[in-house]
Amino acid sequence: MNDFILVGENRKKMRKQFSPSDEDDSHSDILSSSRSSFHNWWRSAKEFDENGNLKLDYSNLITDLTPRLKVIREMERLALIATDGLDDLRHKLLSYKSGDFWLPTGGIKKEDMEISPIMTILLVGFSGAGKSSIINLMYSVLGRSGLIPFTQTSGVSSEYTTMFMEEHNVLRSMRSGFCVYDSRGLDYSQLGESLEGLNNWMVTGIHHHQLCRRPGVEENLTGPIMPSTSRFIRRRVNCAMVVVNIAEIYKALLKGDSKPLESTKDLFYSPSMRKSNENPILIMTHSDKLTVEERIDGRIKICEFLGISETSGTYDIVCLTEHGILADESDPITAYALTEAIYRALIFSDRTHSPKTNYKDYFSNILNLIICFIAGIFTYLAHFFSQLADPNKLKRM
Repeated sequence: MNDFILVGENRKKMRKQFSPSDEDDSHSDILSSSRSSFHNWWRSAKEFDENGNLKLDYSNLITDLTPRLKVIREMERLALIATDGLDDLRHKLLSYKSGDFWLPTGGIKKEDMEISPIMTILLVGFSGAGKSSIINLMYSVLGRSGLIPFTQTSGVSSEYTTMFMEEHNVLRSMRSGFCVYDSRGLDYSQLGESLEGLNNWMVTGIHHHQLCRRPGVEENLTGPIMPSTSRFIRRRVNCAMVVVNIAEIYKALLKGDSKPLESTKDLFYSPSMRKSNENPILIMTHSDKLTVEERIDGRIKICEFLGISETSGTYDIVCLTEHGILADESDPITAYALTEAIYRALIFSDRTHSPKTNYKDYFSNILNLIICFIAGIFTYLAHFFSQLADPNKLKRM
């Protein structure tokens, strides 16, 4: 009997030893509160009380929509659907095949459209914008790769920059219907040359390990250079995403320097970008380096200057958490926003397909060229004989 009592007492001691104490619970609550404040950062704005509840009447979010309230409403939308909607949206991307989001237009059937087997999304932006970090986050959120970085970022070394085009299968699936390309950061001081290079990518296409040339830089390269090869498939860019460092732009504006913002507008409205998509998707990064008020104000200022919506097609994505690790599913709002951005890019991509060229089109094009050539000859002959028939010219002769 005493043995049973001793066993019972030992079990109680073991439960107390291994069960979480009140101190552990309080520490867990602090961590949970810290995560919540990091993920729901906008609820620290003046429109919310200390408990994170909106002070305004929700009807104001519909009737009296200022740009600031639009941003808050958009963040509330993402928070509302992020947890339950992420898996559903991820499944749509996993099962996506090129052309799935195509809609009939102009009376042409889908089988009559020229649809490439892989849709190509290109990330463009200036140096330090966070393109490579976005790629790593895509792998983490969509490819379930955990915290493994698949591409080096400028955060590892201030002198590092992407030298070659890199094609990424962020789903890590053999059946993936799209790929994402990381490109070299553009240069504020050589904007003209940078936009010329971008136009070349958009017109002629891109391929894996393609050297990203920048005028006057190749001579300064050190270390082994990975040779570019034409054996990789050249892909047509279907959609381009513009990645901007909102902290860099906003802090420059505070100092009276508008060059980063003006250069972003030149990039955003460059003919090659607008050809891909009339309103390119805008990804804002590094916003965690700003205060809540600066974060909202910076987003509004950038969107107003670009003449685009503060919400539709614009995403505030933090690549790293407050602990310096990838913001994967631990931050469902960021994860969902990134997934929705890719989903939107694929919808835009499936609008860029062109009808297949058949034999009638070839014959019609050749016939048009012949007619234009003959018309040019007759125009020249008419001009030549009119000069001969000019009486003033005959008198001078």
